[in-house]
Amino acid sequence: MTAANPAPGTAADTVRITRALISVSDKTGLVALGRDLAARGVQILSTGGSAQRLAEAGVPVTEVSDYTGFPEIMDGRVKTLHPRVHGGILARRDIHAAAMAEHDIPPIDLVVVNLYPFEQTVAKGGSFEDCVENIDIGGPAMIRAAAKNHDFVTVVTDPDDYEAVLDELARNDGATTLALRRTLAQRAYARTAAYDAAISAWFAGQQGEVFPPRTTLSGRLSQTLRYGENPHQQAAFYVTGEKRPGVATAIQLQGKELSYNNLNDTDAAFELVAEFERPAVAIIKHANPCGVAEGDGLLDAYLRALRCDPVSAFGGIIALNRPLDAATAEEIAKLFAEVVIAPDADEGARALLATKKNLRVLLTREMPDPAEPGMMVKQLSGGFLLQNRDSGRIKAEELKVVTKRAPSAQELADLIFAFRIAKHVKSNAIVYAKDGATAGIGAGQMSRVDSARIAAIKSAEASKAAGLAEPLTKGSVVASDAFFPFADGLLAAAEAGVTAVIQPGGSIRDNEVIAAADEKGLAMVFTGMRHFRH
Repeated sequence: MTAANPAPGTAADTVRITRALISVSDKTGLVALGRDLAARGVQILSTGGSAQRLAEAGVPVTEVSDYTGFPEIMDGRVKTLHPRVHGGILARRDIHAAAMAEHDIPPIDLVVVNLYPFEQTVAKGGSFEDCVENIDIGGPAMIRAAAKNHDFVTVVTDPDDYEAVLDELARNDGATTLALRRTLAQRAYARTAAYDAAISAWFAGQQGEVFPPRTTLSGRLSQTLRYGENPHQQAAFYVTGEKRPGVATAIQLQGKELSYNNLNDTDAAFELVAEFERPAVAIIKHANPCGVAEGDGLLDAYLRALRCDPVSAFGGIIALNRPLDAATAEEIAKLFAEVVIAPDADEGARALLATKKNLRVLLTREMPDPAEPGMMVKQLSGGFLLQNRDSGRIKAEELKVVTKRAPSAQELADLIFAFRIAKHVKSNAIVYAKDGATAGIGAGQMSRVDSARIAAIKSAEASKAAGLAEPLTKGSVVASDAFFPFADGLLAAAEAGVTAVIQPGGSIRDNEVIAAADEKGLAMVFTGMRHFRH
């Protein structure tokens, strides 16, 4: 073992733990940690509830106020902010020994601190005053001090790391290695950065600042992935503090590990199916829907969604907005799918899908609210874009009829249905729909007319494969995520058999497009809202 007092400017490889300061809000694993340290002869300093919990468990503990000779004051706001605490943490053993001796400052070799539950207080809807009181001051100061002096001090901010520390103490005769101390120092700074980011974001929200002059994004590692979009790319999944139901909160019931593309596509599928009040199913491939339908029940919705494009559905993601039942699960089991995500599943459905060992089944307990505000981030070289989640929704009474013929009640229902789906299709987006089910989808084309034609072609192929007498687009409606810049896209849809159109409007050629719709006897409504998705 390297000497406790190495040459000036050098770090000890291993440092024996003789004195620890423990002050934690999360008491998970606290007693077991305290007992192990005490058994090794480590002096334990502690505060408040942590000291009380240790003492009640029979672990020898010294209150920080007794150690410093200075009482806790100001309702506990000042208790660890003392030279005997911070000097013991920050002192370099190689160059500050004289100062430590002069001021009677023993070294503190281990700092175990987790912070006041600020994020949890905000999440529970705490008052402004409660949230402010749960902003930790002494905790971050001790964590940052210990992390800075990691050459000599071990800092632990997460109960999940207790085991690693105790294992090292067992292997190294009560000492930790420099490698572990540096790892824990990085985690400590990440924790205080995330904590400060949460406080800053909360303050901005309290003041009505959507985009403050400086912002910080933080996340907690949920899963290291096998690779990214492609095998030569590395990737990981981080979760934020947002409690929105979905892939970040779901329980994986069975199946292989989720991949980068699985996670991305599953999120897209679940957000889409959440748009509907009636039982609905969305089938997604490469983040675009290939079939969406509402129904009297999930089985009806699933079969109608699958009918839109069964070829693309192979190897896709299936999202449901109701608990999965056995009858629907039996049909799903006939198709090769990568992921099924639903709020829940009954025992019969679980048993049926359990026979598909590689199928990932995710249960979320609840559905996300499509109207709930939130933020979306897109990385750019040297920066990132931040925008509100597209929570825009159009109601029937907000639509503007611009043609001679107004849509019928059934057409109106299908128009709103199709426009909700268009919000989740990569631009340029065209969605044909009929009787609460998609009839054809065109996505991600550079030209809107191409999207309209591709959707019609795929619909014709699916209809023929299903043995239908005419294409699904015959008698359907069409939604466009943005305005038709020319009449050609609308005419392509008319050729496919649509009877009504929904689009944002706003083109300098709106009059030409309206005239073309009137000539074809179509009903058309403007939303005044577009849904670009790139």
